Amino acid sequence: MQDSDVIVIGSGIGGLCAAGLLARYGKRVIVYESHTIAGGAAHSFKRRGFEFDSGPSFYCGLTDTQSLNPLKQVLDVLGESIQVISYDPLGHYHFPESTFAVYSNAERYREQVTKITPQGAKELQRFEERLLGLYKAMKGIPTLALRADWQVILVLLSRYLPSLGKILPNLPLIQASVGDVMDATVQDTWVRRLIDLECFLLSGLKAHGTIAPEVAFMLGERSRAGVEYPVGGSGAIVKALVRGLERWGGELRTGCHVEQILVESGKAVGVKLQKGEVIKAPVVISNATIWDTYNHLLRPEDLPASYRQVALNTPAVESFIHLHLGIRAAGLENLTGHHVVIHDSSRDITTPGNTCMISIPSVWDATLAPDGHHVVHAYTLEPYTGWERNNSYEQKKQEKAQSLYRALERIIPDIRDRIVLELIGTPLTHAHYLRRYQGTYGPAISASKGMFPSTHTPIQGLYRVGDSTMPGIGVPAVAASGILCANSLVQPQQTAELLDNLRG
Repeated sequence: MQDSDVIVIGSGIGGLCAAGLLARYGKRVIVYESHTIAGGAAHSFKRRGFEFDSGPSFYCGLTDTQSLNPLKQVLDVLGESIQVISYDPLGHYHFPESTFAVYSNAERYREQVTKITPQGAKELQRFEERLLGLYKAMKGIPTLALRADWQVILVLLSRYLPSLGKILPNLPLIQASVGDVMDATVQDTWVRRLIDLECFLLSGLKAHGTIAPEVAFMLGERSRAGVEYPVGGSGAIVKALVRGLERWGGELRTGCHVEQILVESGKAVGVKLQKGEVIKAPVVISNATIWDTYNHLLRPEDLPASYRQVALNTPAVESFIHLHLGIRAAGLENLTGHHVVIHDSSRDITTPGNTCMISIPSVWDATLAPDGHHVVHAYTLEPYTGWERNNSYEQKKQEKAQSLYRALERIIPDIRDRIVLELIGTPLTHAHYLRRYQGTYGPAISASKGMFPSTHTPIQGLYRVGDSTMPGIGVPAVAASGILCANSLVQPQQTAELLDNLRG
């Protein structure tokens, strides 16, 4: 006897979106989460009155009624919404030679570039126009309508034929890298570095490794809907998804670690929990990474050997060193919330420690910190290799955090004197709390060398969602992976009814 229709392993954004949608479709869904907090890489946590985002801190299209953000589409279907605070500029890029304000408004953005390189600004406009053409073509087909099987063709032909006509001329762009578009439109070295940086912030890869639709979506939503921060941090998004899941009858069980996906005769039949309990279901969806799913949740013999080996050889983006600080805010009235600091222009932006990302969300949402204080989250790439919890672990943490402190001193020169709380997270922290292979940010699948794997697996009834499936890394992408998976498990007519209800 089955205990559920669907079991979802992991409560990251991808898992919660798939689970919530399937509950909305009338399926009995249970989500099992190892951690005591839902949200995966997007969870929030509290220490001494400070509330920190563990991962994403940059959002757009969370509230706009015309939003293309797949996450917004899922929240709408579940009957949920979140409060946000809009802001512009969206951040500052601090290069060694200058500081550059980044505006979501495309014209203001180019005005800033013109101050540095007038010719580069013209080239940037050509680059953006090429990608915005793709964005406009994609606008007519909501992600919520899509699925990850052959029936997507029927859906597109029956409901979205005019929009499909607009996409056809852009097909080469859909399969191109941002680097291909950049090579055809931009020669200016400063602007090329800027594009590489923006791609790296999105995908963990530079322009030639990042798929064009990802940046087209970012540029389009950023300029049309603006950027915004959810009141309550990333945890507010997770809470809304959990509310939606439970409203439609789904369950979330935290502190429940799935030990194994049970496979019989090539079919997924359920899961075994760490304490030995067996839960039966004909559909299992793993929100764990591709490496954790195939290495730890399945037995080697459950998968075809060649398929398993290719999957486990998927390259991974490095992990991170994180610095979470609670600081005194006196005298910081003009502080802005997002900063990226590049220490050395002669070194590659992907060099660990060279590019540092900084988020100070309490400048928008004062409830995240005690009165008179700010929360600070700074992070930079850091390889997993070489990290051990030994006698020198604490000293190594401090040493590796110094590049983040130097970056923070560009923004708040006396930052070290203001600290009331310091937490340093390493790749080992990432791997432990998020149960992510080597604490990775996700797959490093270069646009020119392949596509992200589908939600399907060789095992009947076993599916995957999250940043190691189509369409890849980032909150909108993982939400989309949840949509593609959930829709593939129901008839197209059910999805059509959902979309019609939303419009009605």
